[in-house]
Amino acid sequence: MNASSPSPAQNQASTTSLYGGVVNRRVTVRDLASAKQRGEKWAMLTAYDALTAGVFDEAGIPVLLVGDSAGNCHLGYETTVPVTMDQMVMLSAAVVRGTKRSLIVADLPFGSYQESPAQALHNAARLMKEAGVGAVKLEGGERSARSIELLVDAGVPVMAHIGLTPQSVHAFGGYPVQGRGDEAAHRMLRDAKAVQEAGAFAVVLEAVPAELAAQVTAQLAIPTVGIGGGADTDAQVLVWTDMAGMTAGRVPKFVKQYANLRSVLGDAAKEFAEEVRSGAFPAEQHTFH
Repeated sequence: MNASSPSPAQNQASTTSLYGGVVNRRVTVRDLASAKQRGEKWAMLTAYDALTAGVFDEAGIPVLLVGDSAGNCHLGYETTVPVTMDQMVMLSAAVVRGTKRSLIVADLPFGSYQESPAQALHNAARLMKEAGVGAVKLEGGERSARSIELLVDAGVPVMAHIGLTPQSVHAFGGYPVQGRGDEAAHRMLRDAKAVQEAGAFAVVLEAVPAELAAQVTAQLAIPTVGIGGGADTDAQVLVWTDMAGMTAGRVPKFVKQYANLRSVLGDAAKEFAEEVRSGAFPAEQHTFH
């Protein structure tokens, strides 16, 4: 073999990598499990419409989350609590239609799974049948284990979510960091192991001390997805409007803004309005005769 030629192992990695390897089909939960074994980190972004989801899909983002965060950043609610199943089905279907490669994960909104595992299965089935998503996400550790187990047994891939769970905002009294102190840390480790044992293919760790997130990641065989969990989780997720600078006002400490689209869009709107007022738009090239 030529010294510059890729080895069989390198060739295998190039065909299985989440970035550039999986190109002719959608990313699956098996791909994410393999990435964990390889030590390959991956990114997840939220998406709520076909146009934005298509941009992220083309950019190579392997997993898109149709989050109930749509309540805050698209539907005008103060929290995620008012978001309904019908809204999640509509938004999720749009994201699926706008993408070709990304694994689409949809949130089960507040009130759609807490009553019973049967309720969770009914609504997860809606998201898979009516919207076409590849997986669902629900909040809670030990308290949600029975629902996760039933969903997985029925063939529904489940991403769990522990730490700061936004649907519990009223119980938390806000959005405090979770897992500080020995007792809270032990409880989170139990939650993480409970969702893994129930069959979840990944778990989101939100607003968790970095040291604890690293410990959870090391102890789990499934991927961990950090959002305010430090650098040692297997993946990272951000709400896209935070990441791209569309969110007004303060953003959480864990957010890095990679663009300032709010300013760009605002400037474009102002320029359009000024050209309409001055008569510069529409010009001859924008006019039919």
